[in-house]
Amino acid sequence: MKSICFYFQVHQPFRLRNYRFFDIGRNHSYFDDMQNAWICRRVADKCYLPTNKLMLDLIRQHKGAFKISYSISGVALDQFERYTPEVIDSFKELAKTGCVEFLAETYTHSLSSLKSKQEFISQVKIHSKKIEQLFGQKPKVFRNTELIYSDAIGEMVAEMGFKAQLSEGAKHILGWRSPNYAYQHPSNNGLKLLLKNFQLSDDIAFRFSQHTWDGYPLTTEKYVDWLNQVDNPECINLFMDYETFGEHQWKETGIFEFLKYLPSRVLSHSDYSFNTPSELADNLKPVDKIHVPYPMSWADEERDLTAWLGNDLQDDAFDQIYELEEKVRKIDDINFWIDWRYLQTSDHFYYMCTKWFSDGDVHKYFNHYDTPYEAYMNYANVLSDFRIRLDDALDISLLPKLEHMQFEMEEEKASETSKLKKAPAKKTTTKKTATTNKTTVKKTANKEKTNSKTTKTKASKSDK
Repeated sequence: MKSICFYFQVHQPFRLRNYRFFDIGRNHSYFDDMQNAWICRRVADKCYLPTNKLMLDLIRQHKGAFKISYSISGVALDQFERYTPEVIDSFKELAKTGCVEFLAETYTHSLSSLKSKQEFISQVKIHSKKIEQLFGQKPKVFRNTELIYSDAIGEMVAEMGFKAQLSEGAKHILGWRSPNYAYQHPSNNGLKLLLKNFQLSDDIAFRFSQHTWDGYPLTTEKYVDWLNQVDNPECINLFMDYETFGEHQWKETGIFEFLKYLPSRVLSHSDYSFNTPSELADNLKPVDKIHVPYPMSWADEERDLTAWLGNDLQDDAFDQIYELEEKVRKIDDINFWIDWRYLQTSDHFYYMCTKWFSDGDVHKYFNHYDTPYEAYMNYANVLSDFRIRLDDALDISLLPKLEHMQFEMEEEKASETSKLKKAPAKKTTTKKTATTNKTTVKKTANKEKTNSKTTKTKASKSDK
């Protein structure tokens, strides 16, 4: 079996508006609705709608032989529903073909798997429910934010019942081994791992239009020849952002023409078939276990977390947002939950990245702030206001409890007062009892004194 697994990440964050220090405590609107609507509309017209139409045509043309998969973040789905509902409809048309698989991920494309197991599991469940509601599929395969994976994360994913997880084919993890096979978790045999072939994926996603690249121009004939040269693969996992088509690589680069003719070239000039992640998980036997003690991701040369958590600005912002979890969970108000979860989106921390070396151009492309310090200050101001709102809401939510406690105290006080009013009828008896007790104690004391003297007298006589 030789398979190609096409997986596309679809994501758009809710970007923050320019939130000044003087807005703290006065303005509780954090997100730039105009910018988010404009970007969503632009990317829908340039990428999502034309690419979905092309994918649908390719699936119908090849009568089920061409298969693909998507992971669409919850925040992207929320924006599609709000700004471009026709994008949702186009994904529904793809779902009806039976050749498209939808994967699970964290709802807000968050880094919760690194900080809070409870929040991580909650977001994954909410996202899975949303996918099932919209597209009629219950996800069986999991794709974590930014392809982040570790043994600990794999354990949580397995606990939730997923049969496979997608991740990066990082060299520092695989060593001499190839990403073109299925692997499994080191202690949980029920979780299979499908790893990205980043070389062949990035040839399309990042290098397609680079005139200085020695592979330029990339044609379907050349690309399929590269696929045929791969040494004895079982699966080549081509994972990339869906925005590659039309947004990152503009229409003028020829990216749509490349995609249009790729499936037919693969099916006619190679031994590869197209399969979904679930089909690979069902059909492939893992060749080995891989041990990932520290989280890896798709990003940069290091394939680690430093794109999101690599400096003091990012670490501080990351710690602050999750320090509020306990307070948020005490409040039964959906507005707090929405704001808190949208503020967890990984993009907010990505904007604070200070890595400006070989990966600098990539980071700048996705960043609408002038500097990472500006991104941090804007985020910190929003958090300050959110924290004030949270504390005020907690104080208000405690009022009914305090009022109830005060009512109980007043009731208890009234009951004690009622008892005191009835007390005179028992007062004499109490006094007599007290007098009697005093007399008894006095007599007992005199008796003990007499006995003591008698004992001393006997002891004296005995000594003599």
